[in-house]
Amino acid sequence: MPRLAANLSLLFPEVPFLERFAAAARAGFRYVEYQFPYALGSAAEVAARARDAGVEVVLHNLPAGDFAKGDRGIACQPARSGEFREGVERAIEYARAAGCPRLNALAGVAPVGVAPELLFETLVENLRYAAAKLKAAGLTLLTEPANPRTIPDFFLNSSRQAIEVLDAVGADNAMLQYDIFHMQIVEGDLAKTIERLLPRIGHMQLADVPDRNEPGTGEINFDFLLSHIDRLGYRGWMGCEYLPKGDTVAGLAWAKRYL
Repeated sequence: MPRLAANLSLLFPEVPFLERFAAAARAGFRYVEYQFPYALGSAAEVAARARDAGVEVVLHNLPAGDFAKGDRGIACQPARSGEFREGVERAIEYARAAGCPRLNALAGVAPVGVAPELLFETLVENLRYAAAKLKAAGLTLLTEPANPRTIPDFFLNSSRQAIEVLDAVGADNAMLQYDIFHMQIVEGDLAKTIERLLPRIGHMQLADVPDRNEPGTGEINFDFLLSHIDRLGYRGWMGCEYLPKGDTVAGLAWAKRYL
């Protein structure tokens, strides 16, 4: 049975972020993840809300630049390696406080006019640095390909590209974050791809296609896919990183058997 983690950056938008831990617990979630906690409360505040709600934090992202200015990660951008590395330290602080075991590094949008080879080299060097820092803290590093329709010009689009980067990083605590929504749009063949890549996958996330809403609102057969992932022996978490079509709790009918 999949271990579902509520993504508190997207679910329960009806209440402020720090109140979503308790909302997730009331809805039946034992696990939560979120994208970027840094501007939403101190490390101690975020950790306290998780503890008070009795939920386990399983994932959040490294700082990813300024979303209002179009940033979607900075790990591939040569001019911002210093900023990326400062963000590693901040992310570790939040992870340690909340007992979060894994952090995701977004590659980011490719800057105009920079050679792809340099972007690849920068991404590998930054992830190698982050992996070493996270290993010293007892944490796992992830990186995630994303579809270019949702994030135009994102540097990593396919699972193949992400695995090439991870192979070059060469760290035993660096793994793939496999987002079913993104990968259905980019490459499809979800069941066989997950089966092939399972030893490299450190975390998974879901949303239906095409509109990134809850399972059952689009084209993916989640009844089959989640059962298939169980049969493969996946023991990690499945992050519910989707945009609720309406009220979050009302939209959780698909998940009742798992919560």
